[in-house]
Formats: sequence, structure tokens, C-alpha cells
Amino acid sequence: MGANILYISYDGMTDPLGQSQVLPYLAGLSAMGYKITLLSCEKSERWHFKEQVQAICSKHHINWQPVMYTRKPPVLSTIKDVRNMKKTAAALHQKISFDIVHCRSYVAALVGLWMKRKFGTPFIFDMRGFWANERVDGGLWNLGNPVYKRVYTYFKIREKQFLQEAAAVVSLTYTAKEEIGGWAVQSAPISVIPCCVDTQLFDPESLKADQLAALRRKADLPGNKLILGYVGSLGTWYLLDEMMAFFSHWLKEHPDTLLFFVSNEPKELIRQAASKARIDRDAIRIINAGRNEMPYYISMMDFGLFFIKNAFSKKASSPVKQGELMAMGVPVICNAGVGDSDLIINKYKSGELVHSFDKEGFADAIRRLKTEMSHPAEIRKGAIDYFDLQKGIEAYAGVYESVLGK
Repeated sequence: MGANILYISYDGMTDPLGQSQVLPYLAGLSAMGYKITLLSCEKSERWHFKEQVQAICSKHHINWQPVMYTRKPPVLSTIKDVRNMKKTAAALHQKISFDIVHCRSYVAALVGLWMKRKFGTPFIFDMRGFWANERVDGGLWNLGNPVYKRVYTYFKIREKQFLQEAAAVVSLTYTAKEEIGGWAVQSAPISVIPCCVDTQLFDPESLKADQLAALRRKADLPGNKLILGYVGSLGTWYLLDEMMAFFSHWLKEHPDTLLFFVSNEPKELIRQAASKARIDRDAIRIINAGRNEMPYYISMMDFGLFFIKNAFSKKASSPVKQGELMAMGVPVICNAGVGDSDLIINKYKSGELVHSFDKEGFADAIRRLKTEMSHPAEIRKGAIDYFDLQKGIEAYAGVYESVLGK
């Protein structure tokens, strides 16, 4: 008989993040014999994907119990969602009697801490990042506003309680683990599990030649051009203007290069940033893609590029795109000081770090790219060693067993 696990996520499974960074792990854990109940908050505008998610859950014997996300008003909507999740979790616990409550990030951990105190059920604080600090660093919570100041203070108090009262803690990075070690708080044991990658899906050997050729035509990528690529959203953290400045400098040495965005962001946002950097419109390609197309588009890239805002909270960040690019053998150009990216690039020689967003910093990184980089096959081996999904699943199972053993 496998242990009963309640997995709580404030992110929806109908969101792309849920399908890439929650369901694959739970499918693997279910296959190992754990009985998974999944409680998630789903957005109404993405609810049309529910059948797709339900099919995945049914296939992998995951008991999906969605509740609806409340968007407005700020703060009060979150309070309402937490109450709804508590009510649902308590009702489920009466039926199933959970052995562990696995909480993804801080809002979910409010429910886990409550379950622990009310029912004695051990919970795992899968922190994902320094969430309260992310809200401030990203400009979402202005501490000059007394409401957000109070909310921030509330979550920083709760953060210490999560760390102290959880049966186990999961961090995305060693950098964050080290940071927490310097806090005046007696934390539960901390395991490091990065944002993992399905290295069977993201595998150059699995690509079909005819589909690759068709998608290359669709993206308008000629074979005689060097391709610098960006994958994913361009939201709060990603420095589009700085990436355009880097590309402008890159073009001086490599004029036959295209900057290729695989993103669902508005194309005009990207084109305006290119125009601002005086980059010719013809040097930019933009396309949106489904998850199964991503390995194909990444395989067309000679280098992957991303710059992330270097803020305190980013010590705990594990960019999904880094693992996906590496799994396809594509070297990564990113800025230093974000999560464990420095460690990973140096250990596997899987790209190059940009230490400053100026001509000298750009030129230095481009120069080092020519001499300090592994072969694509070795970069992929690095991804399998560090980011492989199966290793992540086994690491979570190890956390579960350590909690059950207590």
C-alpha cells in the first residue's frame, strides 16, 4: 500500500507551468506507488484545457481536485482562495487520511501549515523560491503601500514558520539553501531539486527530419544563418532591452545571425525592443509553439540567450529554459549571479556568463565562448546529470521516504 500524498499547488495545472513542472513529477511518483491527490487553483480563462489535464491525470492515476482561482480584488482574493483550499483539503483528508501534504510554494504552504497544526499531518515546504521577496523585487508589491508592507511582513513571518515546522524543505538551488543557512532560523532538512527537464522529450535523437524541416520553414530560419535563441515568457524578470543590447554587439562580430524568439508574448513587444536597440527587423524571428514543438525549435539554435534581473530573490531561481536548452545540446549565454546558473555553466562548460551589461562585458563573454565550451553531446550529458526529470522524481521520493520514516 503506497502512502497517501496531498499535493497542493496555487498554480493551475491548465497553466503551462503546471504541465511542465508539476504533472510530470506526480506521474512519476504515482508510478512508484504513491497515491497522489492533486489540489490546484485553476484560472477561468484556461479552464478549456481541463479535459487535456484530466486525461493526463487519469492516465497516471492522479486524483485531481481543482478549485477555481479568484483574481480580484488583490490580497482579499488570495485570502478567499486559501480558505477554499483549506476547506477542500480538510474534506479530502476526512475521506483519504493523508500521510503527507506536499505544498508547492508559499500560498499552498499556508494550507499545509494549517493541516499540520489541525490534523498533525506532516507537510513538505517545496518553496520554489523566496516568494515574498520575488513579489517585491518584481515590483508587484510596493512596500511604500501599507497594505503590501503588511502582507510582505506576514509572509516573512510565515516563511520562518514554514521552515521550522515543515517535516522537510525543498529548494531549487544550492545558493538559496546556503542563504537560508545564514538566517537565524532552525530549518527542517533542506533538499535541493532544480526545475527538471524531460530529457526523453528534449532529445535531439528523437526529432523527426520531416517535422524539423517543416517547422524550420514555418519559422523562416534559413540554414546559412547563425541562430541566437530565446525560449519562453518575457515577464517580470527577463531583461529584454539588455538582451537586445547584447545582440546588437554580437552582430558586429557575427552579422549573419538571427535572434529567434520562441515565445507566446506579443510580437510587437519584441519588435519595439529591437527597434529601440536599432536592430533591423529582418534580423528578428518570432514564433509561438506548443510543448511538443519546443525541442524542434531549440534544436535550430546555435546558442540560447537569457538575462534575468539580478535581485536577492533570484538566488532561489532555477530557470526551466536552461535545462531545456542544455538537454538539446545548445550552449547557454546568461548573466552571472542568478541561482545556480554560474555553478552549472562552470561545471559542465555549457555556455558562458555575462558579468556586466556593457560593451566590455558582452565582448568578454563572446570571446570566451570561442574557447571555453563543451561539445553539444557533452552539454546534453550535463543536463542529464543535473536536470533529468527521473532524477528529480527519485529525489522527491527520497524526501517522501525520509518524512514517512519519521
